[in-house]
Amino acid sequence: MSAEMQEFFALFGAERRPDPYPHYRRWRERLPVALLAEGMFAVSGLAEATQVLRDPAFGHPEPEYLDPADRRPDQPVDESGRVVRAFLSLNPPDHTRLRRLVAKAFTPRMVERLAPRIDEITADLIDRAPREFDLMTALAKPLPVEVIAELLGVPLDDREQFAEWSHAMARALDPPFLQSPETVEPAVRARQSFIAYFRDLAAKRRSEPGEDLLSALVAVSDAGEVLSEGELLVTLTLLLIAGHETTTNLIGNGVLALLRHDGLGPAAAAPDRVVEEVLRYDSPVQLTSRTAVRDTTLGSLPVPAGSQAIVLIGAANRDPASGPETFDPARAPGKHLAFGQGIHFCLGAPLARLEARVVFRELARRRPDLVLNGTPAWNPTTTLRGLATLPVRS
Repeated sequence: MSAEMQEFFALFGAERRPDPYPHYRRWRERLPVALLAEGMFAVSGLAEATQVLRDPAFGHPEPEYLDPADRRPDQPVDESGRVVRAFLSLNPPDHTRLRRLVAKAFTPRMVERLAPRIDEITADLIDRAPREFDLMTALAKPLPVEVIAELLGVPLDDREQFAEWSHAMARALDPPFLQSPETVEPAVRARQSFIAYFRDLAAKRRSEPGEDLLSALVAVSDAGEVLSEGELLVTLTLLLIAGHETTTNLIGNGVLALLRHDGLGPAAAAPDRVVEEVLRYDSPVQLTSRTAVRDTTLGSLPVPAGSQAIVLIGAANRDPASGPETFDPARAPGKHLAFGQGIHFCLGAPLARLEARVVFRELARRRPDLVLNGTPAWNPTTTLRGLATLPVRS
């Protein structure tokens, strides 16, 4: 293993989890693009990371074909035996077709219709919290679950199970070198249960459609094309993790940043700016990757086709070209990669921004004297960065 590879792995050690950013900075300043091994690059500079996310020379490996004997129950396949993947992990034209179909169902109007309900849920959760409480348990975790469940039309009694599945699947999003059987096996079981649940619920929505997103996805069509069952199921899996886990982390990371600096005051004055600064300063998504689909270059380095580029979003967002190392919720929004760039820009970004904006605003109104009440604990994940606990009091 090369010295660069060893140093790269060390960036994600448990002892660095509370504050990886000084280590990211030293790495980025020395190696904005690093060759870790043959066919593997680490990208931490903002310009280079933006190139990887926007340049058509970078995409994803083509879906693999599985023999029925090698297929897991949590892996939907199409008629030819090819693994069905969410559009986030596909290249055009498959990506274009699926994203267009999902976007026709997951409309801005649908998000706007949720706004009063998000206000109501947030106010209720904050008001029911005692004087001393764990903000993650009382607010940051239940709110996104309630919202994504309402969006999809999930019965109230099933929403706690939703959160368990989401958390288990999110832990398996780390790169292979950061995973273990203790994270992979529960994720496979959770994904299997989730798929079985939604296969049944989708069948009900076909016969008894409602006004929820699941009904819209079941019914959506464009020029005669519809989502296959496998495409529907992997899309729902993506929506659950993206709509729940990352928003939970955005809320927790944001409240922690505010309380460690000047308190909740800026959230009352300009919650939109607070949201954008949190996304840049302590992004809920820290890593992503792309594969070179043809020979290209990054900086001065040649990148052969088939090479993997690991993008350190958390490092790139602290590049001086994006913003300072310090948290400044009053500053004008700058560049950040928290929602990606290019054709894979997060489709759920408006909903995540809305939820976080409402939480920051309502906390500032209803608990203006909120302060930390202990040491926060971080989840043992790297791709998705978020808190396990955030003790506070008011």
